[in-house]
Amino acid sequence: MVGEARADSRYNAWMRRSALVLLLCLTVLPSVPAPAQSLEDGLAAYRNRDWPAAAKALRPLAEAGVAVAEERMGRLYQRGRGVPKDYAQALAWYRKAVDQGEPFAEGHLGGMYMIGQGVPQSDQEAARLFRLASQQGNPVAQTGLGYMSLEGRGTKADAVEAANWFREAAEQGNAAAMLGLAGLYEKGDGVARNYIIAHKWYQLASLDDGENEADVFERAARSTLELEKKMSASDIEAAQRIARAWKRPAER
Repeated sequence: MVGEARADSRYNAWMRRSALVLLLCLTVLPSVPAPAQSLEDGLAAYRNRDWPAAAKALRPLAEAGVAVAEERMGRLYQRGRGVPKDYAQALAWYRKAVDQGEPFAEGHLGGMYMIGQGVPQSDQEAARLFRLASQQGNPVAQTGLGYMSLEGRGTKADAVEAANWFREAAEQGNAAAMLGLAGLYEKGDGVARNYIIAHKWYQLASLDDGENEADVFERAARSTLELEKKMSASDIEAAQRIARAWKRPAER
């Protein structure tokens, strides 16, 4: 009985030490955020234009093969935001995401082929990638198809088709598509001429959408002022009212 009591005592002491060690480990070990939360942190930093924080949060996820993170790293390298501008790195990340069917990556890679940015220029490859992404409702690709349809590059020239693609992307908030659609309404090309609608889209295109380069917004602002020279004060007021009522969708 004495031996059993001593054994029980040793066992209880061992259990207490083990519990203490476990408690200390749980106290000092850093918590590992869930991947979904880490991704949301990175995307939130991107939406807030905090490029260094976005790159820091998204890089390990991209390296782990998360397609959305791969695509965003491609954007950061393509534009030199939070990282040095590097088209080779942008292409590498986009291609990894494209292999997983990520539509934004397909759209941006198509854009690089469209203008020959870091790759040999190819209207055919640009149109192929744009169509893949457009089938999934991607506004970047829809905008690209709009301009290619307008210019007859990689597809037949068709202003009506261009207007349809621009409209799809404009309603999702893409400023370049808004600019293209406004131009068509101003000229009456592919759509009935309508200065009020053109003015609406020019106004909205002049606002930074976080996607396009500054020259898009600057061109839209200049076009708004030029168009106003052809409009009455009441028509300008109507266009401004319509623009104010338009709701920009949330960024992805």
